[in-house]
Amino acid sequence: MRGVFCRRLRGTTSLLSPVRMPALKDLMLPLLLPLAFLALQASLCHGACVEVDSDTEAEVDKGFKLGCISCKMRGEVPAEASVEWSFKASNESEYSLLYTYEEGQDPLVHDPRFYKRLEWKGSNNTADIQDGSIYIHNLTFNDSGSYYCEFNRILKYKDYTFHTSRNKTVILNVVPKLTRGMASILSEVMMYVTIIGLQLWLAVEMIYCYRKIAAAGEEALRESAAEYLAVASESKDNCSSVQVAE
Repeated sequence: MRGVFCRRLRGTTSLLSPVRMPALKDLMLPLLLPLAFLALQASLCHGACVEVDSDTEAEVDKGFKLGCISCKMRGEVPAEASVEWSFKASNESEYSLLYTYEEGQDPLVHDPRFYKRLEWKGSNNTADIQDGSIYIHNLTFNDSGSYYCEFNRILKYKDYTFHTSRNKTVILNVVPKLTRGMASILSEVMMYVTIIGLQLWLAVEMIYCYRKIAAAGEEALRESAAEYLAVASESKDNCSSVQVAE
């Protein structure tokens, strides 16, 4: 019976030795859980509407996108919208209807100067239009002027409907050759510098965290080894005393 007790006591050392081994996993778990949560949130989120001003300078014989975005303030309210564009050349005093778009109907070009040169670049497959941008092909100098974009939106509440209207004006200047300003060049340089700086900072943080986790894991292994040796030595002494007693 005593020999069986010694064998069982020796067997307990193999069970006690890995007690501190999961320490590395326990340290990494708090780091992995936030990343998994962020990935889940990113997969569930939807694209947001952001109102961005249109460019105002274009090159002759090229194409140009006239941007016009009107974000709906109450995203949970169903709505329908239509878009109208008007144009006033640099030598004109009044606007003339240029282009109309409504979901489910063919877009109409009303100004003969733009026939076969306009293309819809806004929201598609939805009656709730929030992007009313259009694209002009083969620009000419006569296309310089003021472009007026108007959103007509009907908000459909439970018991009533509400009509809203928003408008934007884009002043377009057609030039022989586009030239980049100093502000544009500096902003692009600063963008790349910021991206590189953030990547370097992230690399340093990852190396620091890896070293910290590795050091903690080595410490856990050393403590586990010391605990194993202590238990093994104690069990050996107990077995020796049992054999002497026999």
